[in-house]
Amino acid sequence: MTDVTIIILSYNTKELLLNCLKSVFETIKEISFEVVVVDNNSHDGTPKAVLKIFPDVRVIENSENLGFAKANNLVLRQTKSPYALLLNSDTILTQGAVKSIYDFMVAKNDAGICAGQLLNEDGTKQNSFAYFPGIFTLLFNESLINTLSPFRKNKHSIANTEVKVDSCIGACILMKMEAVRKAGFFDESFFFFFEETDLALAMHQKGWFSYIVPKAKIYHLGGQSVGHSIKSRLLFAQSRRIFYKKHFPLLSHMYMPLIMVRLTADLLINVTLGALTLFSATGKKNKATLYYELLVWHIKGCPTIR
Repeated sequence: MTDVTIIILSYNTKELLLNCLKSVFETIKEISFEVVVVDNNSHDGTPKAVLKIFPDVRVIENSENLGFAKANNLVLRQTKSPYALLLNSDTILTQGAVKSIYDFMVAKNDAGICAGQLLNEDGTKQNSFAYFPGIFTLLFNESLINTLSPFRKNKHSIANTEVKVDSCIGACILMKMEAVRKAGFFDESFFFFFEETDLALAMHQKGWFSYIVPKAKIYHLGGQSVGHSIKSRLLFAQSRRIFYKKHFPLLSHMYMPLIMVRLTADLLINVTLGALTLFSATGKKNKATLYYELLVWHIKGCPTIR
């Protein structure tokens, strides 16, 4: 039995995935591991390329895009390893990063999920953790909440000490399989986004917590498998709605009115700012288009996005 089962989802990110796998085999030492690539019906020759260069990697080829939760659960439900490492295909591990996270998790009995410090390509910090959503995050931008709440941790306030957080960003997370099983695995009603937050909350309720290990550095090239398109924001909105309906049933009748107010306000603000500059700022025009599409999607009754 290996110490860690490494699961990497793939969807049309062949070159990124090959670089990710290279970093896995070059940087993980002193830990026994197996690697499973779950390909969500890529059309860029990913499975063939992986097996050619990394013949020891197990590849699962799905006939359709199963999304994050269901594709990961395929492996999580059958692994015998005590730990599972979930990696995005657009991550690059640094030397010793996984060992640092692994050592901390083995020593910390109440750790259910651990992550390192995510980095941009230029070495600057990315957000590596998130707070559990609540009523205020439904109404206001996360950056505004952080500004108005100076005691909330952020990527700059975490230095070199391990720290407990609500949930970890799922680009690179090590999970204790005992905790995963007792928390019920990933909820497959989520297609993409919020899966790790939902699982972290389920673990939290059963006495396992999430931690950041800052000395473990992982480069994250930033959402290249899902992109920053309108579709990705619709997927985010879809998962957010599922999360709130699941965890805040008393707010379920208020969710739509509240989110419609927020989206309408965001749309008006960006249209106004764009008009003042004759939409010379492309960003304002794009944001106005995004909020319009999100508003229309909600008005249509939130049809399923895949």
